[in-house]
Amino acid sequence: MYKPPLAIGIDIGGTNVRAACIDASGRILERLVERTLRDPAALTSRLIALIKALDRPGIAAVGIGVPGRVDARRNQVLSGGYVDLSAIQLAEAIGHETGKSVFIDNDCNMALVGEIAAGAARDCRHVAMLTIGTGIGGAVVLDGAVMRGQRSAGQLGHVTVDLGGAVCNCGRIGCVETTSSGTALGRHIAAAGLAVGTSADEILALARSGDARATRVVKAWAVPLRAAIDSIVASVDPELFLLGGGLGATACAALEWAPALSPWYQCPVRPAVLGDDAGVIGAALAGMKDDLVSP
Repeated sequence: MYKPPLAIGIDIGGTNVRAACIDASGRILERLVERTLRDPAALTSRLIALIKALDRPGIAAVGIGVPGRVDARRNQVLSGGYVDLSAIQLAEAIGHETGKSVFIDNDCNMALVGEIAAGAARDCRHVAMLTIGTGIGGAVVLDGAVMRGQRSAGQLGHVTVDLGGAVCNCGRIGCVETTSSGTALGRHIAAAGLAVGTSADEILALARSGDARATRVVKAWAVPLRAAIDSIVASVDPELFLLGGGLGATACAALEWAPALSPWYQCPVRPAVLGDDAGVIGAALAGMKDDLVSP
């Protein structure tokens, strides 16, 4: 009896590393979660241990979603986010120790592949996504293939929305990550004099009740996000725009205070639905060399 191919998908997050055994339909058969280690060598060792713990007959491939800029064609990490793996030949090290074929890509690319395969963007061929959490990641799929440019296209968190704004971690000024990430929302909340620790959902509820300070916070967070979305829509013309990450659904709701004003740049904006599973599903399918990720 034919058994569908299996692969292991790994998503390296700021807090946790998630790993799962996935079948060709995107179904999770087994999963493991560990805290993210900041030391690159220690993290690589733990990734190898996770792969060995999930290994079973039929698994020949591993896909890994990595924070930062990645040259997927060369399986090379170019620069890091909260974990910098650029000094390590990650694919080679893991392949040598596990005997598996290893494919690495940016974590947001992997999440978007997951959403197209098994989530909010099923049956779509042209999709853009921002993942909103501590920072902002981005990815674009056009005509069913991840947009890569010469190496690492899709760094959409660094679309400029405020020329007089804050300096971003990337070295530029006024990236949407500086205005509309979870970190930026915390700054907006503090600047408005609201209680530290007030959640995004609480801010939205206060704004809906007519609270003026909360409304200013939501607009400061959502208006630049809308500007970034409109710029991306103008550039790549997707049929669907997804907001994912830990704050994706809340950010989507916040766009109520920042509607698309131009008839030229209208595109449905919806929350991603797979949550923490998007990255591992997409990574496993990428490890299988799914058509969506073919270089």
